[in-house]
Amino acid sequence: MANNKAASPAKKSQGFQGVKGAFWIIVVCFIIAVLFFQYFLGNSDHIAENGEVIDGNIWGTIYKGGIVVPVILTLLFSVIALSIERYLALRTAFGKGKLPQFVANIKAALNANDFAKAQELCDKQRGTVANVVGASLRAYKEMEATAGIKKAQKVAKIQQAHEEATQLEMPTLQMNMPIIATIVTLGTLTALFGTVVGMIRSFAALAAGGGADSQALSLGISEALVNTASGILTSWVAVVAYNFYTNKIDKLTYALDEVGYSIAQTYEANHTEEA
Repeated sequence: MANNKAASPAKKSQGFQGVKGAFWIIVVCFIIAVLFFQYFLGNSDHIAENGEVIDGNIWGTIYKGGIVVPVILTLLFSVIALSIERYLALRTAFGKGKLPQFVANIKAALNANDFAKAQELCDKQRGTVANVVGASLRAYKEMEATAGIKKAQKVAKIQQAHEEATQLEMPTLQMNMPIIATIVTLGTLTALFGTVVGMIRSFAALAAGGGADSQALSLGISEALVNTASGILTSWVAVVAYNFYTNKIDKLTYALDEVGYSIAQTYEANHTEEA
């Protein structure tokens, strides 16, 4: 019974846990991108009736990027939406107070052998770290009440409870991060595809009739450059978002490891070996 209790996982964090159906976020972003492309970029304020850009209007110029533009916009909007989703989910995971201060307070309570204070801090903080620490504290108390096994085994069971609680929380932290990482590459590849399509049109204009059609030539070059710029912007946003949230997840993981080690070491220091 004591073994099962010590390995019991922590409760999941309360509050916003993230969006599991990220596919629908992408679908919505695609619909928004198509509507934005058709009804804003292609608006008569930006594009004349003859299809020309009005006075070098920047939105009209982007519209001339062609059919690849809605695809790139879908990727860009998806990155923005998923970044907001990750921000809200990680804010819940970090809890109500500042994480470094919480870790310091927990370690101080452990050094003072004040486990009631440590549990009170967890109840107040909430979030991923608080849940995992709470599971480790429960395992600590259960091991104190368990007889007949050696101290090293008890320490191992406390560490096991900590690791299992951490594994329960990690999917929430990592959710949708692979999609953002994928968009980093897709943005660049889509930009390259749009650039190639634009250059094909440019060379086709040069070859038509054996001479250069300046309007068709400029359209092809414009399409190539717009897609290049849009794709690079999308990849840039995706890289920044991915690295930012990866860094936050790493900080939270380090905090979990630090507190888990402290709890196990506190038990080992406070208890003598049992026969």
